[in-house]
Amino acid sequence: MFDTSDIKSKFPIYKNKDLVYLDSGATSLKPQIVIDKMNEYYIDYGVNIHRGVYDLSYRATNEFEKAREKVAKFINANFEEIIFTSSTTDSLNKLALMYSENNIKAGDEILTTELEHHSSILPWMQVCKKKNAKISYVPLDKEGRITVENFKKSINDNVKVVVITYVSNVFGYITPLKEIIDIAHSYNAIVIVDAAQAIPHMRIDVKDLNCDFLAFSGHKMFGPTGVGVLFGKAKLLKALDPIFYGGDMNEAVSKDNVEIKDIPYRFEAGTPMIAEVIGLGRAIDFIEELGYENIEEHNKSLHKYLLEKISNIEDLEIYNKNSDIAILSFNIKGVHPHDAATCYDEEGICIRAGHHCAQLVTRWLHCVGTLRASFYIYNDYQDIDKFVNATKNTIKLFKKLEGALWIT
Repeated sequence: MFDTSDIKSKFPIYKNKDLVYLDSGATSLKPQIVIDKMNEYYIDYGVNIHRGVYDLSYRATNEFEKAREKVAKFINANFEEIIFTSSTTDSLNKLALMYSENNIKAGDEILTTELEHHSSILPWMQVCKKKNAKISYVPLDKEGRITVENFKKSINDNVKVVVITYVSNVFGYITPLKEIIDIAHSYNAIVIVDAAQAIPHMRIDVKDLNCDFLAFSGHKMFGPTGVGVLFGKAKLLKALDPIFYGGDMNEAVSKDNVEIKDIPYRFEAGTPMIAEVIGLGRAIDFIEELGYENIEEHNKSLHKYLLEKISNIEDLEIYNKNSDIAILSFNIKGVHPHDAATCYDEEGICIRAGHHCAQLVTRWLHCVGTLRASFYIYNDYQDIDKFVNATKNTIKLFKKLEGALWIT
């Protein structure tokens, strides 16, 4: 495991010594070096990119494009295959609009799953309504996992697009993507991967996966909010028409025509999120310095310890005991998750409550929502002990309230 006292010293938010942050599934905390890198841009050379011929603009452009190179290398993509967006949601929505324009027709089918984040499925729901196409779902197994067997049973010749998560944001299950992508391609379907929950925990190689498109956000991997990445195979990106037009995505403009730039710039109209992209580049450096192997080892150790500590607590409904990453989705029996989360907050513990932008999962579970505690490299055994203690206190509190109400 990491020396968490050393790790926490890298995150300025831990000036609050009592903070127990267990919501990294929503967003990771930001290390000082990422903040410093963004501040460096604003303080030292905070000008626009690509347009200027003066030195400051050259420096800003160079830092921005160096970040693109880092992202490309990070996921084993080509430089021109990296499109910067504002988020995973932005990436997936833009892609659905662009790809569906000329590739989806009435009667076509979009295949997805009940584990998806709303950002994955809602854009394609709208596409299906407009195009008179159909959206269908791969059944989950009893544990709530996507399996190759169920995928094989669900795909057919009408499926043109598979939209699928790499790691569930509720259960923390890793999807067997390589096999699924191979099967999808045998039916001539493209595969769009939501990697927002995968990128903080595991190395991604888009060439090895052979996915057609993949999206993730900077803020879940120590980077800033407001920046996302859309990867697409070059031949597929070249075939797409942009949906946004304006500054810096055009090559030549006449009174009645526009020649647009090649990829990736044709999809980046207007002034981009310059500081955020540069910050993302530094976040990648930070992950590389930590090492994914070490991140995985740390999180597995935390997860094992957590499961041991809660194994004998009654009145807990745990939905993902076999999670592949350090996420615990659970409820306290008889207690609404929002009420329980308030009790955790009273003890300085930050956890998520609700449907986590994945309502199909809570429908599958037949509950109103869940509590979610998600762990990362800055968490330690002491954080888990505090979480377990708060869980016991919350159960005791509601049992007392239940008893008082019963007496009344």
